[in-house]
Amino acid sequence: MSVTDLPADVPTDLVGNVVLDYGDQALLVQCGSTAEVLAWADALRAAALPGVLDIVPAARTVLVKLDGPRYQGVIRQRLRKLRVSPETAAPAERIADVVIDVVYDGPDLGEVAAHTGLTIAQVIDAHTATLWRVGFSGFAPGFAYLIDGDPRLRVPRHAEPRTAVPAGSVALAGEFSAIYPRRSPGGWRLIGHTDAVLWDLARPDPALLTQGMWVQFRAV
Repeated sequence: MSVTDLPADVPTDLVGNVVLDYGDQALLVQCGSTAEVLAWADALRAAALPGVLDIVPAARTVLVKLDGPRYQGVIRQRLRKLRVSPETAAPAERIADVVIDVVYDGPDLGEVAAHTGLTIAQVIDAHTATLWRVGFSGFAPGFAYLIDGDPRLRVPRHAEPRTAVPAGSVALAGEFSAIYPRRSPGGWRLIGHTDAVLWDLARPDPALLTQGMWVQFRAV
């Protein structure tokens, strides 16, 4: 559904994003890309709107959790007035916040090369040469969806997921890269593995990768 297809009473912000009621204690901002999601999440945190309890980004949406129904109308109006642009929100210079060492020995590395038309060496170079940004988290504690990588690495998921993917597996699927924080089922294309600990409750912030961070992969 596009913005022009929506009923007249469905609110949109000034750059065309759709803002929907999500029950009576939350709002959902629909975005056109994960870059827009990041920009909206940053703008909402900077705005520090009263009554906003939490901001939860996803692939194409931002969930704004509210402290009761009384805030829904006023926050909806504030969202409509926010001017959010992925271009102006993106940092001018990319600097790695985290460097992750990877052994590129994944069982799908050859398939990724064949699908993309690259050599295995070129796949590795493409994965390491560009900094990735944490777009959002999900699936499992510590699992971060990384965006803004080399577009040549976009590959489909497996039609049938593996029943068990080892912890530390470095993977590709669609526009994203990710690292499996624990052993679990998964359908992503596995290109390597790392010893980095993605989730550790002993750390002040258990997640190694949090939204907005820049990640550099390094072949070892």
